[in-house]
Amino acid sequence: MWEAYKKGFKAWLQLEKSLAENSVHAYLRDIDKLTNYLQSTGQLKTPEQLTLKDLEKFVQWIAELGMTPTSQARIISGLRSFYKYCLLEQISTIDPSVLLEAPKLKRALPDVLSFVEIEKIIAEIDVSTAEGGRNKAILETLYSCGLRVSELVNLKISCLYLDIGFIRVIGKGDKERLVPIGSDAIKFIKIYKDDIRVHINIKTGQEDYLFLNRRGSKLSRVMIFLMLKDLATKAAITKIYRRIPLGTLLPHT
Repeated sequence: MWEAYKKGFKAWLQLEKSLAENSVHAYLRDIDKLTNYLQSTGQLKTPEQLTLKDLEKFVQWIAELGMTPTSQARIISGLRSFYKYCLLEQISTIDPSVLLEAPKLKRALPDVLSFVEIEKIIAEIDVSTAEGGRNKAILETLYSCGLRVSELVNLKISCLYLDIGFIRVIGKGDKERLVPIGSDAIKFIKIYKDDIRVHINIKTGQEDYLFLNRRGSKLSRVMIFLMLKDLATKAAITKIYRRIPLGTLLPHT
């Protein structure tokens, strides 16, 4: 039942909205999360049968998983797009997402990089080398997940749930949260882990850290800053960055 809705939604996003493939996949992952929730509660209702209360319980569920307010807001936006499609295709005569409240978000910091500037930085990576393959995976992960550099260097293989599009992040105060990860980041992590990392002589105690230096130890924050600064210089971008949260690089403070 829901698979047919998802296929139709995908076609609508591609043909009517002309969205990029990554954006289409992001919207479909949002609906996958909703159906996973409905299955876990034993109430796999149709879009027509879902109520505002059902969607509010779903949002509460993803919040309890540790998902950030930014991620929650993005998923709610995905639900609203899905119901716009359902109304147009007469799958549903009501839109329970209209009154669904998104979590309040902190005001974005000014002076951020544009999408083009981010692409320029990533394009400077030489992926023909082992180090470049690792750095490509690092930047795609930062860009996709909006991690702090400290969270990136401490990211562990045991915290990857790539099959369902999530990673588990340990942030300040040892607080854990689940963060969605995009298909490009997943692809380059797998390339790094399966084709590059396996050839590193890993030091004892460092086995679970995802990103390693050539000596088999986890990376330092300084190494990431230097790598970013070098790539930004090559791309003729003069800012220095500490974080890449969901589409923007934020200036180092």
